[in-house]
Amino acid sequence: MLIRATALRRRVRGMRRRLREARALARAFQWPHRPILAHIIPTRRCNLSCTYCNEFDQLSHPVALEEVRRRIDRLAELGTSIITLSGGEPLLHPDLEAIVRHIRAREAIATLITNGYLLTPALIDRLNDADLDSLQISIDNVTPDEVSKKSLKVLDRKLRWLSKHALFDVTVNAVVGAGSSNAEDALTIARRAHDLGFRSTVGIIHDGKGQLRPLGEREREVLRETVRLERSVFSFERYNRFQETLATGARYDWQCRAGSRYLYVCEDGLVHYCSQQRGNPGVPLADYTQEYLKREYATVKACAPYCTIGCVHRVAMIDDLRERPVETLQEWFGSPGSSAGLPRPVRVLVRLLVTGPERRFVRGAARRMLGI
Repeated sequence: MLIRATALRRRVRGMRRRLREARALARAFQWPHRPILAHIIPTRRCNLSCTYCNEFDQLSHPVALEEVRRRIDRLAELGTSIITLSGGEPLLHPDLEAIVRHIRAREAIATLITNGYLLTPALIDRLNDADLDSLQISIDNVTPDEVSKKSLKVLDRKLRWLSKHALFDVTVNAVVGAGSSNAEDALTIARRAHDLGFRSTVGIIHDGKGQLRPLGEREREVLRETVRLERSVFSFERYNRFQETLATGARYDWQCRAGSRYLYVCEDGLVHYCSQQRGNPGVPLADYTQEYLKREYATVKACAPYCTIGCVHRVAMIDDLRERPVETLQEWFGSPGSSAGLPRPVRVLVRLLVTGPERRFVRGAARRMLGI
């Protein structure tokens, strides 16, 4: 009975979450100079020391709760749709649940990236009560090694707790590339995630500036197999043309929107392009204005052609869809110049929202339904 009640609560919350996500996506289409996603760092400290990571220390103090709240307020004023807590290890912050509650109180989607070591059933319940929307747990290998202790062997119990207790969405992120000694591990981790009812993503290990380390042939195949596990045609994880290109060592030409649609706010309250480009632009969030958002939206970033940071790429996809929807979908599904290769649900949406004579009526009805 308890399991059924939890499943029902999870389903109800999930439906409400999908509606808020649809509203956020619609607003992203309507207002191009508002942030879609912001990462904020409530603490730089981490309980682990993975050798490939340059995003942690073991000395600094957590950012004070009131200061984190001020930063969330400023992001909300800028129109930010999704606020992600990252680190370091955000579960080390003593006021984590209060931070999540404040994100939700400002009507943003609240997400969290963690190594999972500190998760307990009690903490998962507290995150449920705080109304967390989504948690991503990063797992690098099946068995711990000298590079990373974020292993499936250690964290599988945490995954089972999440499967049993979490009312929020859970995504398991694996990696391929130089930081992983066995390419097959990513596929094993992704399959375990799907067995437990979670989504899975896979990233390419980058260097200390977020730049490409080309993959070997088997690593590229593992990347493709892992992405194919994501069945939903509406999942952005399926559309990884940037990863397929970068995996071969080739440059990927795209317009990075970091500093505008994506913001990285460090523990000192400065806005950077991303975790690997700290110092650019390095402006205090309190001073960040619409002028900065407009400027960085169009700024060409020299690091972009070999960037592997998936969240920044996927945010940029939304503007590709906004500016040229039909052509972008055709490119995603490998049918440039023709809509015949698009899945039927996508073709229906394109007709209703983009090309068909009924599009104005449908758009108006959608805006009224979503309250925008």
